[in-house]
Amino acid sequence: MTPIESTAVVTVAAIALFTWNRLPVVVVAIGAALALWATGAVTLEQAFAGFGDRAALFVASLFIVSAALEKTGVTAWAGQYLIAKAGSGQMRLLIILMMAAGCLSAFISGSGSVAALMPVAVMAAVRLRQSPAQLLMPLAFASHAGSNLLLTGAPKNILVSEALEDAGLPGFAFAEFALVGLPLLAGTIAIILLLGKRLLPQKSSARLPADFSQHAQTLVEHYGLSDGIFRLRVRSTSSYVGVNPAGIDVDLDGRLSLMAVQAGASGMPLRAPAVSEGDYLLVRGDAEAVAKLAADKHLALREAGDQSGLFSRRSGLAEVVIPPRSALIGRALFAGMVTDSGDLVVLAVQRAGVDLEPGDALVAGDTLLLEGSWEALDLRLDDPDVLVVNSPDLVRRQAVPMGAGAGVALAVLAGLVTALATGILPPAVAGLLGAGALIAAGIMSVEQAYRAINWTTVILIAAMMPLSTAMVQSGAAKVVADHLVSLTGGAGPIVFLAGLFVLTASLGQVMSNTATTMLVIPIAMAAAAGMGVSPRPVLMSLCVAGSAAFLTPIATATNMMVMGPGGYSFNSYWKLGTPLMLWFFVIAVFYVPLIWRF
Repeated sequence: MTPIESTAVVTVAAIALFTWNRLPVVVVAIGAALALWATGAVTLEQAFAGFGDRAALFVASLFIVSAALEKTGVTAWAGQYLIAKAGSGQMRLLIILMMAAGCLSAFISGSGSVAALMPVAVMAAVRLRQSPAQLLMPLAFASHAGSNLLLTGAPKNILVSEALEDAGLPGFAFAEFALVGLPLLAGTIAIILLLGKRLLPQKSSARLPADFSQHAQTLVEHYGLSDGIFRLRVRSTSSYVGVNPAGIDVDLDGRLSLMAVQAGASGMPLRAPAVSEGDYLLVRGDAEAVAKLAADKHLALREAGDQSGLFSRRSGLAEVVIPPRSALIGRALFAGMVTDSGDLVVLAVQRAGVDLEPGDALVAGDTLLLEGSWEALDLRLDDPDVLVVNSPDLVRRQAVPMGAGAGVALAVLAGLVTALATGILPPAVAGLLGAGALIAAGIMSVEQAYRAINWTTVILIAAMMPLSTAMVQSGAAKVVADHLVSLTGGAGPIVFLAGLFVLTASLGQVMSNTATTMLVIPIAMAAAAGMGVSPRPVLMSLCVAGSAAFLTPIATATNMMVMGPGGYSFNSYWKLGTPLMLWFFVIAVFYVPLIWRF
């Protein structure tokens, strides 16, 4: 076969396999790259060149930054703040959620913004007695529009900008996408407000994400800690300074009990021989007795209004169950004791909802309430001897918004945005520096950074690049472009943009927008050259068309994410997606050439 025929066969096969959706997309993409090498359409170096490409590296670094914002509670704080501002009005809530999803999608991935806001949206729907189906699909579709606000919004934005640079032209500026992203987002919000209530299903889903915003109060009530548990900070003038922890007596007419003494720096049980200023006392009792103790002993509540002081940036609670065959079975644990690791405190031990007496041996099914630093909870509870009821990491992200490291994560984000907006650093360099700074600051470990990267997306970008190379190198892109121009170009570039939109948007309903964009970029560039027009409006129109993934749930990860919680079927998407598709068509075909001239 000729190189053009080989490229055509591999392209058709890849599209068919993407549509079939039975094989992992990375398998299809890597298989396509290898097939192109086997048929001689590309060299071995070209087949694997994408894995070191700057676009793949930049996208990978964005996943790490996005995960850091989520881990430190920044996205949860933003979501809860917006819900508080929305009040009880459904329309106002819908507007705020869609604006939040659109704006977040400009900085982090669309799936990241939907993941951050989806639990908040579901809980808001429950509080308003509305179906989550009325909120979740608009959330996903708004993230599609918002991905066009900035260069960082989606991998496709980076790809079209890089295509211009590869052609020797200036790439799109960091905020240049906002010229098309703002009307896309505004129109999306308006269409959903006008038609959403009639076109969206009224179903509700039983699979709702947990709401941990009041988790401390839930645990206090469940374990009968009605007297309350308070964390008191030792002031410099307290009589407890210099006292051995074992010698501290907080008993006030039998109304208080000391559960633990914790080091101020780490939140772990104190191992020093004497209490120092800034250490903490974990005290159980009624509020009046605690207030009297604090006044008499010069103690201060650690964090006023912080869910009884049980959750803070550094420490929290976790509930665990003793599984069968656990090494803890037969051991006696009691409230107030410190675990063998020395960094967790047992607050309560129950069997079938009843507190165990000191000395009672544990059996399978007993539950423990543990308190300690978040790091200790994450580390110690990854143990086969206990089953964690709710992941401490998930609880912390909702219960303690803007947690430890939030300031660093925001500073890194600000630096990344500044570097991209001013162009002082190439995007890949800025992204890698930001990701490296988060790891160096301890916000993300190397292992967490690896897990944060959506390797499917990164590998898809890298493995699809040889297909773009083969289409250009073999002349296949020019052949397709010539045919598309012959069908539409005679009527002018506007009609060509219409044909390009139909081609791109159709492929985007069954393929990822990243794969679609990479497939169509060489066609668009060749067609622009054939018509003698600037590729800038052509590529921006292509970028808009790549976002118009509204008609099927398999089109994007965000569409899939809301399908279960929203109770949507496969056919739910095209009803609301069709008018949005028309709006994106108008923007791509008629509005874009007004901003970027041919």
